Amino acid sequence: MDNQTTEYMLVLTGLSDNPSLQLPLFQLFFLIYLMTLTVNLLILLLIITDSHLHSSMYFLLGTLACLDMGYSSVTVPRMLYDLLTSKRIISLQACITQIFFFVFLAISEMCLLSVMSYDRYIAICRPLHYMRIMNWKACIQFVLIVLVFSAMYSLMHTLALTKLSFYKSDSLQTFFCDLPQLLQVSSSDAFINEMLIFVLGTLLAVVISFATFYPYITIIITVLKMATINMRSKAFSTLFSHLTVVVIFYSTLFFNYYSPDAKYHVIEDKVTSVFYTVLIPLLNPLIYSLRNQELKTSLRRALHRL
Repeated sequence: MDNQTTEYMLVLTGLSDNPSLQLPLFQLFFLIYLMTLTVNLLILLLIITDSHLHSSMYFLLGTLACLDMGYSSVTVPRMLYDLLTSKRIISLQACITQIFFFVFLAISEMCLLSVMSYDRYIAICRPLHYMRIMNWKACIQFVLIVLVFSAMYSLMHTLALTKLSFYKSDSLQTFFCDLPQLLQVSSSDAFINEMLIFVLGTLLAVVISFATFYPYITIIITVLKMATINMRSKAFSTLFSHLTVVVIFYSTLFFNYYSPDAKYHVIEDKVTSVFYTVLIPLLNPLIYSLRNQELKTSLRRALHRL
């Protein structure tokens, strides 16, 4: 990238150009963002302060809460700002920085969800070995591996972006900087970048999808062997709610990165982007944490102390 890169400015088209919609959209997404931060922070504080929750499962839930707060904060504040202003300009450096943190946190969350599915597999299918397999050391190692791998994966894409040239001013058909949309406005050949997305993304998708869904399949088979209908229905309720969040997250993310002729599907891309950038960080704590009986008991204890 040449020295004129500092002059490159990009325009984010945002969610809507309709002035009558911008304030209602701001209010809606500000409320969702506030709820996301509040619920995830509450879960994190409960896990830290309540000694009953100092176990490997809640360590992973606390890590997910941290990722959700960061993941949401990478995109939503900028979107809220743009809904209140007519100038939706962002520098190329800021755009690439946003892409790095967005990809880093998105991949971290995908990998962590697979670790959490493995954790549930050990807890349900091999309960007698749970404390030996999922000890504190193993959990910390899992999380460190996830973070280091995600940082390297994200860095690979962002370094490849710095080799491209861009026009001094162009519009991104989205409300935040994302890889597919940025590559569309590149003035140089982005074939290597597109191949990186396709090859590495496909390998990652296959590995993580298998690592996430295979334990759930095994868990479902184990649950079917449970003695009472009440136990089975309760287990299935939790499992399917987990799977619903995972499927929404994966399907919307993959649609945005793998849809052909993305420039002709601007509205669809924005809608799917809202799902995996705004709604998933709110759904995760509601599904994974607040449906958990021990966390609800911990919350009642905390309210009683207050």
